[in-house]
Amino acid sequence: MIVLDAMARMNTSPSASLSRSPSPSPSPVRIGALVPLTPPGWVGAGRHLLAGLELGVREVNDGGGIGGRPLELVVRDTAADPQRAAAAVDELAGLGVAALAGEYHSVVARAAAGRADALGLPYLCSSAVLDGLTGQPTDRVARLSPPQSRGWRSYADFLLGAGHSRIAVAVQPSVYWAAGTAILREYVAARGGTLVELDMTALTPEKVCDALVDQRATALLLLVGLPDPAVPVVRSVRRDPRLAEVLIGAPAGQPELAEWAELLGDDGCGVPFLRYLPERFTPLGARVEAALREQLGEAPSFVAFEGHDTITVLADLFCSHGTDRARVAESWPRVAVDGTRGRIRFSRVPGINVWQWASAPVQVVDRDPAEPDRFRVLHAG
Repeated sequence: MIVLDAMARMNTSPSASLSRSPSPSPSPVRIGALVPLTPPGWVGAGRHLLAGLELGVREVNDGGGIGGRPLELVVRDTAADPQRAAAAVDELAGLGVAALAGEYHSVVARAAAGRADALGLPYLCSSAVLDGLTGQPTDRVARLSPPQSRGWRSYADFLLGAGHSRIAVAVQPSVYWAAGTAILREYVAARGGTLVELDMTALTPEKVCDALVDQRATALLLLVGLPDPAVPVVRSVRRDPRLAEVLIGAPAGQPELAEWAELLGDDGCGVPFLRYLPERFTPLGARVEAALREQLGEAPSFVAFEGHDTITVLADLFCSHGTDRARVAESWPRVAVDGTRGRIRFSRVPGINVWQWASAPVQVVDRDPAEPDRFRVLHAG
């Protein structure tokens, strides 16, 4: 051993010594992530979205990264502020991210998409559903979540099928809520129903109850923020004996997260909402569900799966087509990858200006009054 060590030292040239020095670490492939992590953003949704994104990045890096380069998430909190999101897009573009991802709030995602398009930065929107995500057709933006028109029409099908043809909506001023109201009104009216709009800038929860009686509405949809005024409205309706048969609904998905159950308890059960999960997970989805549950300490929402699918798509795209921004933007129609909720492909959908996953699953579910932590699937479409 000593002789061999001596011979090795004699045969080691300075250049050989240099060749054994550690090589520089490969530069990371960066993804900019927009997430609502502070109020007035919906922090619960942001937490789940970020958990899905982070888990996806860890799994990619555990598998060797992008051609040996680590994947890195550069996170910016939007706080549900469109201007803050647009400024974050500028910053992230300057930091050299290969693509932009994330966001839950539709109005914020719209601001981010418009700025990303202007900068030539590809953006995969994880969770926002507003049909008009961009003002004009673009090749730079793609979306995983179904467009609002598809999801809310499915929700209207559920209501009409359950016998609710006189529907009231408690609504606050917002592009998103206004778009949802218009979708519901047109769809319901075309099928012989009536939609009544209750302006929550002018009505107290008690006045909402009176309006429901006056309008003979059999369903009330909450197109409002959480906790206020959603929580007091639910409590008032539940406690009004005149409204014992009135269905309360929340198409935007507020009852999905634990915050809803914590704030409302039993009053929050039996409130149908939209979520974007399949009847059965893929094998990948089942594995990710377990990992997310451990990471979050609670059942993962559909938003967490959207986050994970976002990274799955981008990592596959980077590996197949490279990380040049222009190449990424050109490659949306070439994506064909298994996500947690099915096979993901992007196509052009009539009326939608971005590349869209057209077959994203849509469900109407509620929390089971007999078992509040259990979700009942009421309708799929």
